[in-house]
Amino acid sequence: MTRIVVSPLARIAEMAVRHGAREMVSLMAKEQAFHRPGVISASRHLLLHMNDIAFKGTGNLVAPGEAHVREIIGFAAAWDQSAPLLVHCWMGVSRSPAAALVAALSLVPDQDEKTLAERLRAASPYATPNTRIIEIGDALLDRKGRLVDAVRAIGRGAEADGNAPFMFTIAPEKAG
Repeated sequence: MTRIVVSPLARIAEMAVRHGAREMVSLMAKEQAFHRPGVISASRHLLLHMNDIAFKGTGNLVAPGEAHVREIIGFAAAWDQSAPLLVHCWMGVSRSPAAALVAALSLVPDQDEKTLAERLRAASPYATPNTRIIEIGDALLDRKGRLVDAVRAIGRGAEADGNAPFMFTIAPEKAG
């Protein structure tokens, strides 16, 4: 079963080692410095500078944009899936769950968005996917608003302390 590990920044090294991840997507504000875990090669690390905001024009903050989401989709397409993909942001609650949903849907496009969002909620009661990443991913993947509606339907996640990594399957498990 192909999985994505969603993690807060503070636990990326532990999660990479524990789950054998060799590829990583980082969604971080430009001013947030961190070290890539040694088990992740620089060539298979996608660093996207963005803030966790839902709209442009917020001072010096960088809103997630179409170019960012295109890079997530492209990186996911090049992921060999022999080991989990590690996706992280500052707290592992908003940007990284949104990126995990977009990546999963880009890789397995024939799945139902509602079921996908419900699997995310089952994996994490805390996930509150960034609405801008979801809206852009929905448009780029031609989901006609279904991904936006599915994420809206699972609602805001529970309050989080930024210490709750989780595993997320990119497609439903097949019976039998």
